[in-house]
Amino acid sequence: MDRDWELFLLPYTQTVNELKVKLKGIRTSYQLSKQHGPIEFVTGRVKPVNSILLKSRTRNVSLEKLETEMEDLAGIRIMCPFVEDIYDVVTLLKNRHDFKVVQEKDYVTNKKNSGYRSYHLICEYPVQLIDEVKYVLVEIQIRTLAMNFWASIEHSLNYKYQGEFPHEINLRLQKAAESASQLDEEMSTIREEIKEAQSNFRFKDGKSSFNRNEWKE
Repeated sequence: MDRDWELFLLPYTQTVNELKVKLKGIRTSYQLSKQHGPIEFVTGRVKPVNSILLKSRTRNVSLEKLETEMEDLAGIRIMCPFVEDIYDVVTLLKNRHDFKVVQEKDYVTNKKNSGYRSYHLICEYPVQLIDEVKYVLVEIQIRTLAMNFWASIEHSLNYKYQGEFPHEINLRLQKAAESASQLDEEMSTIREEIKEAQSNFRFKDGKSSFNRNEWKE
C-alpha cells in the first residue's frame, strides 16, 4: 500500500504538539497559583513508521485500519511526583471539554504480570486541518518517575529479546518492579513533607529559587 506517511501522520504530530502545550500550561498554572502540581513533566511522540509497520504485522492490523485500530500512533506521557497525583490528573483530563476519553486502563491498581504500572487513557482529539476537523486517537500514559524508569528499562530489553525474556531477566524485572512500587509507597508516606520542602524554594514574590522543571519538557 503506497502511502504518504508524512501527510498521514501530520494530524498526529499536531495532536501531540497541541496537547503538550496545553498540559504544560496546566503545570504552569499550578506553579503560579502556588499549589502543588500533579504534573512533573510532559513528553510526547508520534510512532515512527518502522514501528507502525512492525506493530501492524505483529497485531494483524491492516494499514487501511490504522486510524481506528492502532490507538497509540500519537502518544503523550505525563510524569507525576506521587501515585496519588496520577488519579488527580486522570480526573482533570476526564473533566476537560477539548477532547473525549473513550477508554481507560488502570495498570496502577491492576499492574500487569510483568510488573508494569501506569494509567492509560485513550482519547479522541479534534484536529483542525485546512478544510476539516479530523478526530484522531491519542494514548495518554500517566505514571510516576519510578514507574517510568522501570518501564523505560523494560522497553529497551523488550527490543533486545523481542518480548521473550530469559527466566532470570524476567525475575529481575519483577523484583525491580516491586522495588519501584515500594519507592512510590515510601514517597507517599512523606508526601506532605516533600511538598512543604519544595515550596520553601520559592521567594515571597512567588518566584522560585530552584525550578525543578527547568530542564524538563
